Amino acid sequence: MSSITQTIIIIFFTLFSLNSWALNVIEGVRIWPAPENTRVVFDLDGKPDYSYFFLNNPNRLVIDFNDTVNAANLSNLAKTDTRIKLVRTSSTKNKTSVRLVLELSGSFQEKIFVLSPTGPYGNRLVVDLLDHNRSVVARHKPKNTKRDVIIGIDAGHGGEDPGSISKNGTHEKRITLTIAKRLEKIINQEPGMKAVMIRTGDYFVNLNRRTELARKKQVDFLVSIHADAFRTPQPRGGSVWIVNNSRAQSELSRWLVNREKNSELLGGGGELIKRTNDDNLAVFLADLTKDKSLEISDRMANNVIKEMKKITRMHKSKPQNASLAVLKSSDIPSMLVETGFISNPYDFKNLMSANHQTKLAKAIFTGMKKYFVRYPPEGSLLASLKPTQHKISRGESLSVVAQRYKVSVKELKLANNLKTDVVRIGQTLTIPRVN
Repeated sequence: MSSITQTIIIIFFTLFSLNSWALNVIEGVRIWPAPENTRVVFDLDGKPDYSYFFLNNPNRLVIDFNDTVNAANLSNLAKTDTRIKLVRTSSTKNKTSVRLVLELSGSFQEKIFVLSPTGPYGNRLVVDLLDHNRSVVARHKPKNTKRDVIIGIDAGHGGEDPGSISKNGTHEKRITLTIAKRLEKIINQEPGMKAVMIRTGDYFVNLNRRTELARKKQVDFLVSIHADAFRTPQPRGGSVWIVNNSRAQSELSRWLVNREKNSELLGGGGELIKRTNDDNLAVFLADLTKDKSLEISDRMANNVIKEMKKITRMHKSKPQNASLAVLKSSDIPSMLVETGFISNPYDFKNLMSANHQTKLAKAIFTGMKKYFVRYPPEGSLLASLKPTQHKISRGESLSVVAQRYKVSVKELKLANNLKTDVVRIGQTLTIPRVN
């Protein structure tokens, strides 16, 4: 063999090896079914170079990955999903490309976008298949029927967004959903109250959509359940967060805000945040137009903190303020409950305990119930319950009346606009509904 021939062969194999080395790799495919949509995530070794098109009769979504090889197992991917029947490969003219076909059960809106490496994830191509009619239909209230107080429960994170991750790999999204479901059950057992879940399973709902769903479900109050985390294991205990007319300045507040921003990017909501008109993660002052909503949030948060103190350690004894997108809607009173630090070994053990989860859910419920019994929404069943009236007799004092009806003197004074503890014989007092 001549030296020229040997050189040509060496160059050929060198170029072939370099080209093979440059090929991208599909490392995995994940499917996240949700009530309104299905999310398909393709995990890749590098940034995807792709194109796609749809075919009808039957409905199919075809994605071509250029200069890519497939190393993902596609079998049984769609067995639990109703929108995707099968994910398979198909032949393509380009030998260095991969064609994946999603066989669909019908016609769907699509959103397809690339996500850069963030947190535990690498490069991803995300396909969202959305039902054409996503809007939640408002409930028709029967005439002459006293309505329930509706509590929206938002289990933090979900799906592509795991939230905080404990030392042993447990995801925050798992803990928040479990506590949220326990809270839902407790609320639905209470006459005059009803719970609606913002997410019911392990799927991603972007932050704007969470508040949109709460609004369409006509909630009277929105509570978002989370499990906190910090870069060191020392911090522990619960806290309750609300929005206010000042930005939180503490290190923990800044950490929390940055963590929630990162979570939205994990789930692919970054572009949505950039496009939103009110810039809800950065500037929320302009959106806080209803003082009543803020007042309700503050009172509710104080109630819940009071109840949580009875069953767990509190990291903060007063409501904290932060610019969190899930709390941004000024027309929806809301609070974010951090149930403990997943990064703290003691808190983590409690958060994984079914007994402690139930105690947390009951504490949150009790705090909210006490508020709505005291300040029931107009037209609700709770509002129809007439308050008890008491006429002061000889020898009775405000403290005696308070003890009789198992309310505090402070609550009695507040309900009757009393400036002092002095009452007179024959005076009629309204007994506040605290239970």
